Amino acid sequence: MTTYGTNQKSSNDLAPKLEYVTRGINQHKRSGLATRRPWKQMLDLGSFNFPRKLATVITRIRANTVYFQTNYTIVVLFSVFLSLIWNPFSLLVLLALLGAWLFLYFLRDEPLTVFDREIDHRIVLIIMSVITLSILFLTDAKLNIAVAIVAGALAVLSHAAVRKTEDLFQTDEETSLLNP
Repeated sequence: MTTYGTNQKSSNDLAPKLEYVTRGINQHKRSGLATRRPWKQMLDLGSFNFPRKLATVITRIRANTVYFQTNYTIVVLFSVFLSLIWNPFSLLVLLALLGAWLFLYFLRDEPLTVFDREIDHRIVLIIMSVITLSILFLTDAKLNIAVAIVAGALAVLSHAAVRKTEDLFQTDEETSLLNP
């Protein structure tokens, strides 16, 4: 008997394929956020002390900005988000930009390729930051954004200056960024 318009496969045949797709999405999310360091490690109170020398401050800032790069980006973006709560249009623009950030920076496990050229993640970070700031400055929340960026940058720099770096585990790539 011929049955037209029906699927001859049983639902059990589709289960392994669906599991594969779900597992792939979950692995993609985990690998894309792999550079985000645990907040518990970042905010460990035992890892804070005030340095005695300016050279130590500079060394700590360099090491911590490399190591906690994604966390610091999230802190600054969250600061901008909080500043835009009272400006709904700018907040909607920020949420659209956040989708672009997720797609182009946070959830990407392979380098971005444009015209058969790989774009380094630092270049993507700089370009996305400039685009985000440019678009948000076109809205009516210029002062809010400026204050939020300054507050976020001060929070990041003060954390980077007082967070000890002796307990950080760095990959070879991160170490090469510190010693050009």
